[in-house]
Amino acid sequence: MDLSERKLKILQAIINDYVITAEPVGSRTLTKKYDLGVSAATIRNEMSDLEDMGYLTHPHTSAGRVPSDKAYRLYVNELMGKRPLTKGEKQAINEKLTVDLNEFDDTIKHAAELLSEITKLASFAMTPENSKDTLKFIKLLPVNESAVVMMIVADSGNISNTTLRMSTPYTPEALEILSKTMTYNYKGKTIDDVLRSDLIDDFNSDIEALNALTKTVMPSFVKTLEDMLNVNLYMEGLTNIFNIPEYSSIDKARAFIETLSRRDEFTRDMLQRDDGMIVTIGEENTEDDMKDYSLITASYHVDGKLVGKLGVIGPTRMNYGEVTSIMEYLSDNLSRSFRLVSGKDKDDKDE
Repeated sequence: MDLSERKLKILQAIINDYVITAEPVGSRTLTKKYDLGVSAATIRNEMSDLEDMGYLTHPHTSAGRVPSDKAYRLYVNELMGKRPLTKGEKQAINEKLTVDLNEFDDTIKHAAELLSEITKLASFAMTPENSKDTLKFIKLLPVNESAVVMMIVADSGNISNTTLRMSTPYTPEALEILSKTMTYNYKGKTIDDVLRSDLIDDFNSDIEALNALTKTVMPSFVKTLEDMLNVNLYMEGLTNIFNIPEYSSIDKARAFIETLSRRDEFTRDMLQRDDGMIVTIGEENTEDDMKDYSLITASYHVDGKLVGKLGVIGPTRMNYGEVTSIMEYLSDNLSRSFRLVSGKDKDDKDE
């Protein structure tokens, strides 16, 4: 059943007031604070209807009403207006968010810190899931008689340097041949595809003369690629919850922190979320521990391909319009900055 325009106006006023005050909203409050053009008695009747329809709930300790998850969903889908960021807010993000591909994880961690600082909520940022990242080149660099540095560079700009302890003698010429052969074999292939292939057997058949060196290098190559697949999760602002009325109870605050402390489980759940701006409210969250919270995630891109995520977690009583606007600007800024530092905009123009 579609809501009448009057019911929508009353519901929007209730949500707006409750988000600001965290106090149940009564008809008298709505009459005094909002120009709804109807009497308090009419507002009470409409609120009763909205409660029967599942948009409002009635706390036992108060005569007022509070929005339900269903109400917030309607608000996000149809009533919410995104709040444009002020010039000062944009400037603060632009100045504080410094992107450096050589310090990729630090950049993502800083984005999480910035998101928490602006929204005053618990926030997180995740490095991209790299299984579809493609390799650009592999280089083996001599250090001394017993050590070699293996550099793996992906097309996204992701770089991994690993020091290998050599159990067999080698020559710089042999390292150069193996580097070129590995680059030839794996350039343009995804990390996932490379790990699925039989690496050592392939090399045994292709470069028989370098078998001893290959058997030393390839296991470390596999381990390094596996490490490159790891998704790093950075959480910030957990103590912000102590300033939120919903978590004034120590038990509720502890439950919130315990939920987010299960990092592996949380990371896995976040990887399964769709890309783009996704808002899940209360009972919409599939994880039982998240049923009392709202979760908003946004995607950022590296090299136009790899997707990482930013997110905030808080009570269902959240200023969705403000938070989604901030996250949209921050994630777009991050993607654009990664594109600029990787030189992609210049490449596109040259083409």
